[in-house]
Amino acid sequence: MADAKVIPFDDDRSRGGAARRRGGPGSRPKGAGEQAPAGEVQALPVRDGGPEARGPVPDEDENVPSPQPATGDGAGEGLEERIARGLAFLRRRLTGEYEVDDFGYDAELTDQVLMSVLRPMYEKYFRVEVKGVENIPSEGGALIVANHSGTLPLDGLMMQVAVHDHHPAGRHLRLLAADLVFVLPVVNELARKLGHTLACAEDAARLLGQGELVGVMPEGFKGLGKPFGDRYKLQRFGRGGFVSTALRAGTPIVPCSIVGAEEIYPMIGNARTLARLLGFPYFPLTPTFPWLGPLGAVPLPTKWTIQFGEPIPTDGYPPEAAEDPMLMFNLTDQVREQIQHTLYKLLVQRRSVFF
Repeated sequence: MADAKVIPFDDDRSRGGAARRRGGPGSRPKGAGEQAPAGEVQALPVRDGGPEARGPVPDEDENVPSPQPATGDGAGEGLEERIARGLAFLRRRLTGEYEVDDFGYDAELTDQVLMSVLRPMYEKYFRVEVKGVENIPSEGGALIVANHSGTLPLDGLMMQVAVHDHHPAGRHLRLLAADLVFVLPVVNELARKLGHTLACAEDAARLLGQGELVGVMPEGFKGLGKPFGDRYKLQRFGRGGFVSTALRAGTPIVPCSIVGAEEIYPMIGNARTLARLLGFPYFPLTPTFPWLGPLGAVPLPTKWTIQFGEPIPTDGYPPEAAEDPMLMFNLTDQVREQIQHTLYKLLVQRRSVFF
């Protein structure tokens, strides 16, 4: 995703000028229709702040450049540069002169195209507010663990934009995705280009070893497809595999809490028979879908908040700690409780679902 970016006057002159301004002889300002006598210099009105407020007065023989009117040439050059970059981008796409990593991640396409497509939804539609992004390390690997919800996995994409656009170091987030993502046409290719990879320990370990930011949502489909009545109640975090991966890599775990995604598709039912026929983990029934057809697939414009919590270090544990089930359980529970506590706090602070 490495993607579309305020001369002082001397004593003699000061006293003379002050006398004239105080209304001394011959210092009366001329009216609108009154002309100054020949040889007399008309006094100019003084602005508030005294002579110093007028700034330095250069000598007549001093070469002071006068301000030039804007001609619009800069705007033209900017447009030409954008056109040139666009044409160069298209040429590289057509000739294949661009790079992708071993996972299929296309940093140039992500930065210039895919992020530009997601950004209007992030900024204008969901109006995402980001907190605690400074808790994400500026360099080196880290595992970001977040809650999952919303019927469709838009929360992962919005989290990816949040890191890309707001992190001081301009880092990219590589998401671990479910198998279903990589068997769907078009979705598979786009996910790979965005830097997503299969949610397995091997891929996560490789990315962390390369110093990447890795995002995981341990609730999986249990969180994504839970009923609306269970909103913001975290589901089970699996068996703690993400903790084991972080322990082996010695990378910190950054909890992330997302508020707003639960309400974009209020899931009031699940057509399980249809889901099995289509090979989906669930088939959502919402107040608008499928009753309104394609229009019912438009998410509700809720107001989002994404907060990154204090990182939990793992580099102080010995290598064999990754095999300790009790330690993994404790760390998993710690991460889960921190996310849940932050969710409740954000919900209390929220004024409205939509504002």
